[in-house]
Amino acid sequence: MDEAARPVKRDVRRAFDRAARTYDGAAVLQREVCGRLLEHLEPIRLSPARIADLGCGTGFAFEGLAKRFPAASLLGIDIAPAMLARARERSPWWRRILGAPAPALLCADAESLPLAPASVDLVFSNLALQWCDPGRVFAEAARALASGGLLLFSTFGPDTLHELRAAFAASGGGEHVNRFVDMHDLGDALVHAGLADPVMEMEKVTMEYADAMAVMRDLKAIGAVNSLPSRARGLPGRARWRSVIASYERFRRDGVLPATWEVVYGHAWKAPPKRTADGRQVIAFSPRTPA
Repeated sequence: MDEAARPVKRDVRRAFDRAARTYDGAAVLQREVCGRLLEHLEPIRLSPARIADLGCGTGFAFEGLAKRFPAASLLGIDIAPAMLARARERSPWWRRILGAPAPALLCADAESLPLAPASVDLVFSNLALQWCDPGRVFAEAARALASGGLLLFSTFGPDTLHELRAAFAASGGGEHVNRFVDMHDLGDALVHAGLADPVMEMEKVTMEYADAMAVMRDLKAIGAVNSLPSRARGLPGRARWRSVIASYERFRRDGVLPATWEVVYGHAWKAPPKRTADGRQVIAFSPRTPA
């Protein structure tokens, strides 16, 4: 990923720490996409012993993962301590009744995971990849996954918030919306990281708002603020805000303003090694099917 397009991690952590108290109340899209991402597991044959929820936030996915894989141990990983504090309060009621352990929580950067090689069977990540360098995250996922393990993720594509991006561009003053990686580039990055059989899908989801300020309030409430290194420091002046709001108005249809999200879904597998550590080729034998 281009250095200029990579969000500043310090600012990302600070934004999500500040948004921890308001996140769940505003994360309508995030919950919807999480449900759709969990549905992607339905046709996949997988019985993970250990799951890592990468960028777990307040832990919304914990219940869905626990219901689907009740025997698996679950590890929630996030860069923001305040989000993990919220996640600690979330535990499915039926797990508490049965005395099942709550998910373990770990504060860490997805680009540098403190996990042993081949230590997890499923890496699940809902709408966190856009805050990272995807290539680095995929490489770490490939390292942490056991042979036959699965990486399943959702993220945002380049057409996300194109209305807001255009409104800021029309008013001048530099970038104010984060950049997002194209679906095909993500597929290439999966292969480059050594993951096999990548599958990519994309859909567009449109949220509707009464005005432009409501869009920006929701973004702030979920911590989705501009974290680009090139962003302008300080708040825009009143004249600039009026210009942004006026520019956004040209997208109004049927009395509402749209906010478009290009949602990308992807998964890939950790293939069995082709060579041993000392360079010998691995040859797999399968039982012969009776005629």
